[in-house]
Amino acid sequence: MLKYNLRKKILKIREINNKENIQIDFNKIIKILKKEKIKKKIIGGYYPVNFEVDDLEFLKKLEKNKFNISLPVIKKNFQMDFHKWSFSDPLKTNKYGIPEPEVQSKLYPDVLLIPLVAFDKKLNRLGYGGGYYDRLITKLSKKKRIIKIGLAFSFQEVDKVPINIYDQKLDFIVTNKNIIK
Repeated sequence: MLKYNLRKKILKIREINNKENIQIDFNKIIKILKKEKIKKKIIGGYYPVNFEVDDLEFLKKLEKNKFNISLPVIKKNFQMDFHKWSFSDPLKTNKYGIPEPEVQSKLYPDVLLIPLVAFDKKLNRLGYGGGYYDRLITKLSKKKRIIKIGLAFSFQEVDKVPINIYDQKLDFIVTNKNIIK
């Protein structure tokens, strides 16, 4: 199935199913962080839109435990950076309708929480089609080791995500039912 068709199909399924308020047990991510011995506490989260897994309560918990939080900021030419953000900081809405930090201070994460449209057991992900996360992962991986954790609902899993040479695999995918690694 083409990426476009798969994306359209899964987004519709996600919209229908997420009305049931399905939750992810974020303790699964805490276990990953401990196992991976995360020393620097910089987490790149996201502001959930379009029925994505809501990571905000988890980010709040991390912030209370002295983690630095950063959120994505969309740039020109399909580029994206992460900027420091706290729950007391203002947000502005970008051209896609996604809230992002108003005050911009680059802070590259050690751990990236990534929203997914679809995924497969081989840790491939399908996003919205702009390639923002793929470009960011390529750029950050040249600077430091980052742990890439996809967040999705179990019903977003497909047999095989169509991939190309630019698509970046994840290290883990955490769903409401399991962890794929």
